[in-house]
Amino acid sequence: MSHNTQSRPPLPPFTPSSAIEKVSLAEDGWNSRDPEKVSLAYSLDTQWRNRAEFIHSREEARAFLSRKWQKELDYRLIKELWAFSDYRIAVRYAYEWHDDAGNWFRSYGN
Repeated sequence: MSHNTQSRPPLPPFTPSSAIEKVSLAEDGWNSRDPEKVSLAYSLDTQWRNRAEFIHSREEARAFLSRKWQKELDYRLIKELWAFSDYRIAVRYAYEWHDDAGNWFRSYGN
């Protein structure tokens, strides 16, 4: 179970407008490219996967995001509400970035 002691409104249960607001706030946070700020949105015992890497704590999330944004220059994320229920939100996303050689990349997902 989560040990997150901070509340990050809007909180569940979600309405159409609060779900959209939550997604927009998450998008803004990620686009700040501030690993410390973004990692605070995750619980102390967060567990998630990014490709072949498994993150098991807020500290691992912060370290992962630091590495990510050192490599992924001019990172820009777009999130869009895909679906929601009272307590869950699903998003579609697209993000792009370039490496230090000037090669651009774009990824999409749900």
